[in-house]
Amino acid sequence: MKVIMYTSNFCPYCTNAEKLLNKKGLNNIKKIFIDKSEDDLLQMIEITGRRTVPQIFINDQHVGGFDDLRKFDQSGELDKVISDSKI
Repeated sequence: MKVIMYTSNFCPYCTNAEKLLNKKGLNNIKKIFIDKSEDDLLQMIEITGRRTVPQIFINDQHVGGFDDLRKFDQSGELDKVISDSKI
C-alpha cells in the first residue's frame, strides 16, 4: 500500500495522523516535509488546493487532512481500502 503524507516539523495533526495510520498497520509512510522545500509546498497546494498539513494520499487517493482521515476511518472506508489493497 502506498501512503504519502505532506507534513511539517512540529505539527500535532501530522503526528496524530501518523499514529492513526500506524495503528492500522500502515507504517511505511512517505513523508514530504513542506517546511524544508518551497517546491514541495507549492506542489501540495497545486495538487490538493489546500495549504495546511497533513495532506494524506493512500494509493494515490487524496484523503485530506487529519480530520478527514479520522472521518474516513470512522466510516469504515479506511479499513475497506486497506483490505482491498491486500487482495
